[in-house]
Amino acid sequence: MHLKPILPATLLCLSFTVHAQPELTDGQALGKRLYNDKDLSANRNQSCATCHSLKIINGKAPAFVDPINVKHGTPVSLGSIEFATGTLNAPSAAYASFSPAFHWDDKEGLYVGGQFWNGRARDLAEQAEKPLLNPVEMAMPSQWAVVSRLKENVAYVKAFYRLYQLDLDAVPHIKDAQFQQPTPQVVDDIYQKMAQAIAEFEKSPVFSKFNSKFDYVTAGKTQFTELEAQGMKLFNGKAGCSVCHISQPGLDGQGGKAPALFSDFTYDNIGLPRNLKIPGDPKPNLGLGERNDLRKLDADKALWGKHKVMTLRNIAITPPYGHNGVFATLEQITHFYNTRDTLGFVPDNLSPDFGVSGWPKPEVGKNVNHDELGDLGLTPAQEKAVVAFMKTLTDDYPEWGNDPSVPSGTPSPYAGAGY
Repeated sequence: MHLKPILPATLLCLSFTVHAQPELTDGQALGKRLYNDKDLSANRNQSCATCHSLKIINGKAPAFVDPINVKHGTPVSLGSIEFATGTLNAPSAAYASFSPAFHWDDKEGLYVGGQFWNGRARDLAEQAEKPLLNPVEMAMPSQWAVVSRLKENVAYVKAFYRLYQLDLDAVPHIKDAQFQQPTPQVVDDIYQKMAQAIAEFEKSPVFSKFNSKFDYVTAGKTQFTELEAQGMKLFNGKAGCSVCHISQPGLDGQGGKAPALFSDFTYDNIGLPRNLKIPGDPKPNLGLGERNDLRKLDADKALWGKHKVMTLRNIAITPPYGHNGVFATLEQITHFYNTRDTLGFVPDNLSPDFGVSGWPKPEVGKNVNHDELGDLGLTPAQEKAVVAFMKTLTDDYPEWGNDPSVPSGTPSPYAGAGY
């Protein structure tokens, strides 16, 4: 069961005043610098942008994922420490600011929102705190160690004092600390403000452009091709994609309105096969079932295997797909959604017949969604149409679309509407 579209389809016809995108605030500008700073990792070789890149992908738009994974099809990202890797596919940071804070929805009877595949971070600021201290990501040993790296940069010293009245110079560098010296209390304040600044940058229009072909079609600025239009009809109809990936305007996570976000921010077990290409062959990830805080509330294991429904915006440029990166292409995961329960069986994703004559069993067999996917009955031509529609969700359409109706430099049709 998933949340229903929040606003009626008629709101798709709303027109919006066009204005230039706003400049970054001082806090967002600080967040941008922090987001790109490799010195905040153990070996000074990784930043937030390493796995959630600001660089243009495939000549189209930033996808805010790991460009190495996009290029090579690798399922997980390398950490700062040599040979360290995560066990999950780094999700896109685009449009993440629209996910509401993690909570239980009494009406729908399910969890909604949060950050990461299992929502363990309540919001973007909490999310920004975790990778720096994760041993398979940026691998810093403590908050104090991170603050010591901040102290090394004069621009940070000035910015933290000017914006937050926090004096980094008053904190001793961790290398100068006395044996068993307790962490200064101000370290936590500085660390929290650092994460807040990164979160503020991620809330900026840099990450949420709303300027895909879909958006300009919605605003009446251009038209879909016949194949794309057929794909949208299937997406909202026979294929059932819009049950979870809502294609109507909705809410922005803070109670305001937003254009279509193509996610209801809930959690689902879609029956993904295990990915044997992940280094070390880790045990299947249980999604919400991995969380200690929820485990004691889940005696029936009803949360096992449920991962967050991510936005489909920019989906065409964010391979590989799925929380474990098991699918190499958009066509392949679409075929899986359509035929998971009907195609046949192969032992694992290393089989040459993977996705051709069959699929492996789900990595987590409990709670697999059989109501909304697995046997959609789409023809190959219809699958192709759905994929064509999803390709219209890529940002920066004026720059790559070669569409005279939407020339280069055309602002988002929602610019100035407060998104």
